[in-house]
Amino acid sequence: MCGIIGYVGEQEAADVIVEGLRRLEYRGYDSAGVAIVNGDIRLRRAVGKLKNLAKSLLAEPISGTVGIGHTRWATHGRPTEPNAHPHVVGRVAVVHNGIIENHLELRAELEADGHVFSSETDTEIFSHLIDRTVQTGVSLADAVQAATSSVRGAYAIAVLDQADPSTVVVAKQQSPLILGVGDGEMFCASDIPAILSHTRDVVFLEDGDMAVLTADDFQIRRFATGEAIARETTRVQWSAVAAEKGGYKHFMLKEIHEQARAITDTIRGRVSLESGDVFAEGLELSGDELSALRRIIIIACGTSWHAALVGKHYIEQATRIPVEVDLASEFRYRDPIVDAHTLVIAISQSGETADTLAALKESQRRGAKTAAIVNVIGSSIARAAGNVLYTHAGPEIGVASTKAFTTQMTALYLIAVHFGRALGTVDADKGRELLEALVAVPGEVTRAIELNAGVRDIAHQYLAATSALYLGRGLLHPIALEGALKLKEISYIHAEGYAAGEMKHGPIALVDEHTPTIVAAPRGPTFEKTCSNLQEVAARHGQVIVVGDEDDTTLQGLSDAYLPIPKTTPWTAPLVSVIPLQLLAYHLADLKGTDIDQPRNLAKSVTVE
Repeated sequence: MCGIIGYVGEQEAADVIVEGLRRLEYRGYDSAGVAIVNGDIRLRRAVGKLKNLAKSLLAEPISGTVGIGHTRWATHGRPTEPNAHPHVVGRVAVVHNGIIENHLELRAELEADGHVFSSETDTEIFSHLIDRTVQTGVSLADAVQAATSSVRGAYAIAVLDQADPSTVVVAKQQSPLILGVGDGEMFCASDIPAILSHTRDVVFLEDGDMAVLTADDFQIRRFATGEAIARETTRVQWSAVAAEKGGYKHFMLKEIHEQARAITDTIRGRVSLESGDVFAEGLELSGDELSALRRIIIIACGTSWHAALVGKHYIEQATRIPVEVDLASEFRYRDPIVDAHTLVIAISQSGETADTLAALKESQRRGAKTAAIVNVIGSSIARAAGNVLYTHAGPEIGVASTKAFTTQMTALYLIAVHFGRALGTVDADKGRELLEALVAVPGEVTRAIELNAGVRDIAHQYLAATSALYLGRGLLHPIALEGALKLKEISYIHAEGYAAGEMKHGPIALVDEHTPTIVAAPRGPTFEKTCSNLQEVAARHGQVIVVGDEDDTTLQGLSDAYLPIPKTTPWTAPLVSVIPLQLLAYHLADLKGTDIDQPRNLAKSVTVE
């Protein structure tokens, strides 16, 4: 959630750090700060947007080539300047992403020892612990290692010591942290986009790793034992330009338009239209292992959970294996029933979602087979799962997920066909049929965007709405949920998604002339029943916005506003139907003037519970 960046090299550290923090803004934050070593530690912090920090640094520049920076999303303590990071105590400055679970106990011990705290944060604990140790003559690295033995919880930290002005020391436990390897310079960061303009060579740290960074080198060791360890350097294929807006007003709009490309890249090299097979490299489950499964559980949070609901339909229809979809944030807390005959699939864009990672590890502890669908190569969930199918969405900067969602559904589609072919429940002809439909989706997504060029005019009509209902059946029920979530996230209009068949069981009471109902109704197995629900809404003077086939004149006649999509198949309908719902949410939010890429109170990656 919070963003960390550190730099050691020859450039002005403040410039590198502020640039990197800008690229981490999507993670969500309420304050920001930098600390630079130059004789002593120079500290600058500001509440609010990063521009406030940049303005402060412009008015009073801080020179130096070694530093750390941070964007804070408040957990312990209000968003105030004293609570902003970095936290400086004595010789030491610390930035921290995570939560120290025993901070009250440690704070009481330190205060009893005479330490005086200047903030309400748990992070300041690290500053006091590390400074107390370096003051005894211990090296910064050893002091950081000692501090980790006292602290319980999730954390990624980066630390400076004014007595060691050429070094940054970092440590990671259950919060994301990477190293960037440059030419005569080294970086640390919470996420890859922060350093992409400087290097594409990254090292993914594991839980329990700490590292000492100098301009020319880095050393990694396990902080529990002090054992030196080697980690592989990975070359990231994203370009720095891929993380920029590219002329679009917002990252979210850019990422909506990138979905055809992202879906293509997720499919590319993985399908054979000749044989009807899927080549799921990284997902190494044999036919015998699949045959031994009694059920599959998909765990995820937020938008990824909606993708999982679509995946349930795909996998059950293709394999006839029962599939459950579970909220990762709830999974561990009810003594889940999993065993060696269970496959647990975790879905996370970032691969760092704390609840999903914890649920995955709990599944492994209970003997389940595990797999993951993630976007970020080398992320914690990817490493933990063993079996992993990467989406190829590229960096997704907008907090409200779009291309990650459609590529996750694409990956689940591929897994369903792959498992079905391995089990023999999908024959070659059916495999070809399904894959031909999937290969056509990028073109259909592009067409859907073109067909909805006028969606902004529709958004104008409903700008005064304070609430909305979203309906869908079968594979389109999760799309109704996702459409409602997008509207809530970025426009702050209350919205709820329902299975259309549940309308008469309560939600219909909300229908009136002021509450638009958005219905996903392309032609498919449940089309006629969905039309009946649509007419029930209209009979009660409700305003109806319909997503339907572009040539469906009957459906157009039943709607107050129409969001057309090209005709597609029942399995591919979710991938195409969500496009106009994303666009509708975007334009409503833009007309309302909200902060679309960084909605209030939200963070891109929820890396703490």
